[in-house]
This record gives sequence, C-alpha cells and structure tokens, in this order.
Amino acid sequence: MRPRRTSRRRPARRRPARRSRKQGQQQDQHIALLVAAVVAAVVAVSLAVAAVRWLLVHWWVLALAGVIAAVVAGWWFQQVRQRAEWARVRARALRLRIAEIDALDHRAFEFAVRDLMRRDGCTAEQLGGAGDNACDVRAVDPADRVWAIQCKHRRDGDRGSAVGVGVLQQVNGTARQIHGADIAVVLTNGRFSSKAVPWGRQHRIHLVDRNTLGEWAAGSRPLWDLLDRIPPPRRSTALS
Repeated sequence: MRPRRTSRRRPARRRPARRSRKQGQQQDQHIALLVAAVVAAVVAVSLAVAAVRWLLVHWWVLALAGVIAAVVAGWWFQQVRQRAEWARVRARALRLRIAEIDALDHRAFEFAVRDLMRRDGCTAEQLGGAGDNACDVRAVDPADRVWAIQCKHRRDGDRGSAVGVGVLQQVNGTARQIHGADIAVVLTNGRFSSKAVPWGRQHRIHLVDRNTLGEWAAGSRPLWDLLDRIPPPRRSTALS
C-alpha cells in the first residue's frame, strides 16, 4: 500500500490594509491647500512683476507719491514741534496766587507743584498716591540735581494743622535712599511746627512754607533761588 500524502495548506496571504476614508480626505485637503498656495504665489509674483513694469513706464507716479509723502511728513513734524513750543510757552507763563492754591484739593496741589517745577525748566513727574514712599513730585533740574518733594496741602492755609517732625522723618528715610534725591523738600501751603524747622535744618530737609510757596508760584524765580544750602550743580549750565 502506498503511504498517504499529507496535504499542507499554504498560509493565507495578508491583504494590505486599506486606507481609511478619513485619511484619504485629509490627504486630499493637504494637496488642495498646497495647490492653492502655489497658485496664490504665482498670482502674487505676476501682480508684482506687472506693477514694477507699470511703474517703470509711469515713473512720474512714483515720484509724485514721494513728493506728497515728504510734504505730509514735513507738515506733521511741524505741527508736533509747534505744539511742543506752545506747551513750553504756557509752562513759562504759569503763575498761581496763593488763594488759588488754597482752593485746590491735595491731588491737584501735587500736579500744580509738578507744573511749577516744569515751568522752571525741570523734568518732573507726579508720584503721589499709595506707595509713593513719601515723594509726591520727583524732578530733575537743569543742573541734573534730583528733587524729591513731599506736598502737604492745608485747606485752611496757615490756620490749618502744622506739618510736624513725623512727616520730615518719613522723607528723610526715603528721599535719598529710594528716590536718589540730591535735594529733599517738604512743601506746604500752611506752616511747620516749631520743632520741624530745626529738625529739617539738621537733617538737610528743605522746608517750603506758605510764604516761600507764594513767592515761588507767583513769581519768575526758580525754587532753588529761594532756598538756602542748595547743593552745587552736577553739571554747569547757563543758569549756574
């Protein structure tokens, strides 16, 4: 008898996984976007080339646009310079009577002091408010000296409460250390206590009372001309 042949089954071939419909759609979208980008680039280049050719033929249009731009720019710069000059003229003409100062509130008083410092040629900013570290107005005068000014407004003027040593102590602890001041000032439309005057002199705190403030605000002399023991300028100027 012949031995039986054992049949061997061949392993089934694995069919390649079909691409999902979603992947096909995404690929089609990418191709469409790429084609659109290429078309847009070709159109942009064509328009740019056409514009350059047109300008080469009509060169006078480009020249006219340049002239108009130059005229507009010159007019704009002239307006800016004129407004700045008007602001300087108004600042130089600033005069305040002590009665006007009494009628201000404490915040407007700080801005008035800032404007008076600017009138005298300083760069000045108002800092008063929460966290001002006992400096309501910080200014740099034409001689590069830094001023730290603490303002104390009294609605009743010299009939109001006197500014005492406590305020001067606060200024003494922050004017030079925090604000880098060469000149520390406490300024009021009222008066200082009897103890504050010698304390300020001892600790180089300049006190501007009602009389000095009135002379400064109503006149044309800068504040440093009205105070004693002002430190020398950091740099020489026409005013020093």
